[in-house]
Amino acid sequence: MRRLVIYDRTCTRGKRGLSPVWAAGTKVYRALRRIDEAHGVSSWSEALGVLAAQREPIREIQYWGHGKWGSALIDTEVFDSAAIETHRPALEAIRERLAPDALLWFRTCETFGAQPGHDFAQRLSDTLGARVAGHTYIVAFHQSGLHGIEPGVRPDWSVDEGLLEGTPAEPRRAKWSRPWHPNTVTALTPAVPRAWFSSARE
Repeated sequence: MRRLVIYDRTCTRGKRGLSPVWAAGTKVYRALRRIDEAHGVSSWSEALGVLAAQREPIREIQYWGHGKWGSALIDTEVFDSAAIETHRPALEAIRERLAPDALLWFRTCETFGAQPGHDFAQRLSDTLGARVAGHTYIVAFHQSGLHGIEPGVRPDWSVDEGLLEGTPAEPRRAKWSRPWHPNTVTALTPAVPRAWFSSARE
């Protein structure tokens, strides 16, 4: 069963130019035998196409890139609740390739934060029929607010978690990850603790 990292290869300029860092990180993960392959992509169509074309069952997918409330980004292209419907055929193909208990982990800023993060997490998990995980804080080496959800389960983390400015319905700024913030891992942490998955059934 395959373990994959998909990362944004377009992020190469300025202070947020992290594609070289992500590319180097995939080499570390491969050396540690935590993943089987990695793909730098420039669009969500390309990313989902790579996953849909896998011939072996997929056990885990990690996405490394930028994110905002209820979304993950490749370049400026947003993958959010609305994009789930746009990409539904590709997501259904990916669902057929997921192993039992497979996981999709967004190692991105704020993707599971505030109300948009709740909505996105639940909709994507139900669409894929798989576990998904993500963060409510801005992430760097430390990655706080890590939560997971299974199909048919409601998010049980606070919509205020990681919120610095704005409201859960209209978030504006997130807090930075710190070692003492809730559910913090580091960039080298290989797995999402089972206890950090929501358990409240719909």
